[in-house]
Amino acid sequence: MLRDSLKGIKVLDFTAIGAGPNCTMTLADLGAEVIKVEPPSGELGRKLGPPWYGDDSPIYICFNRGKKGITLDLKLEIDRAAALELCLSADVVVESYRPGVMKRFGLGHETLCEAKPSLIYCSVTGFGQTGPMADEAGVDGIIQATSGLMSLIGVEGEEPCKVQAPIVDVTTGYIAAVGILSRLAARHDECFVGGHLDVNLLSCAMALQQPAVTSYFGEGKVPRKIGSAAPYSAPNEAFETSNGWIMVAAYIGDRWAKLCRVLGLPELIDNPRLIDSSTRVNNRQAMHDALAPAFRAKTTDEWVTLCKAGDILCAKVSDYDDLVVNEQVKHLGMIAKVKSSTGDFSYSMPAFPINSREESGKGYTSPPNLGADNDEILKKSGGV
Repeated sequence: MLRDSLKGIKVLDFTAIGAGPNCTMTLADLGAEVIKVEPPSGELGRKLGPPWYGDDSPIYICFNRGKKGITLDLKLEIDRAAALELCLSADVVVESYRPGVMKRFGLGHETLCEAKPSLIYCSVTGFGQTGPMADEAGVDGIIQATSGLMSLIGVEGEEPCKVQAPIVDVTTGYIAAVGILSRLAARHDECFVGGHLDVNLLSCAMALQQPAVTSYFGEGKVPRKIGSAAPYSAPNEAFETSNGWIMVAAYIGDRWAKLCRVLGLPELIDNPRLIDSSTRVNNRQAMHDALAPAFRAKTTDEWVTLCKAGDILCAKVSDYDDLVVNEQVKHLGMIAKVKSSTGDFSYSMPAFPINSREESGKGYTSPPNLGADNDEILKKSGGV
């Protein structure tokens, strides 16, 4: 199975909150043994609520399934020695401290990779290991602001908005995992050296905006906030119905003509200002004003039925109440049920997203309680 593909790989996880934990959880989902190392007080992500699952927050729960957990106080020499031994027994080390912190603990990539050249050492930070902003903390919201992502979100003239899901954290975690997998794939090379991977939220947030940033360089114009619309095609946006909203993408081929007919507006098909996607982008407000009254005449479900029958790409603008009962989501097995470590309750979260239907039968182990595996792991390493 895909989720056994990293069986035998050992990962030491010195990360907190979102990006780093999502990276190591991805490796755990693929079968790696991931040992999460926390301070005795627990990582910060445990404290980011409400709501709460027992004593833990959704942030901790959603990024830490499938891991073992130990506590070490890296300010103490005896615990640093235990951490060093564990790192040198691992295939991968992932850390998300600010640059220089792990080095001060004697666990920097220079020290560990010299002692074990095959070690893959991944650092996840806000702004990278070097440069004028390297020492600054960078959480998801700060990076959404710094990277320009917030300048794209929302409606012109309104207050700044950000993506409420921590999209930069999640993306950075996946990109870090890709980097680690690429180094693991190279291990068959006789000259293989693990080395250091520098992954930062700012770079990943820019990569997340590839079309928008590339368009900016092409046009030299700062993008406007245009709500649900796409800046490069039209209609490709949400329209209000009599009881909600529908997202419509009718810009390819003859779908514009099909949409006009479904809406009862055939006169718009050959309107020279709306004749193709490019002209509709340039005259977006006029296009929207022409279509909007028709959409408000029926319910969202009625328009979804009519548009799909007319081969027009569309979807109800769903909230999470809609998402969790979506039949395709159920079919894909994308809602994972995980029992708490005590077995007293269970909680739901998104499943591993590759081959989710095939892989969902394997199940998931709960995120570790604080220090749950100290006895098993630290006694083996000679720690306390």
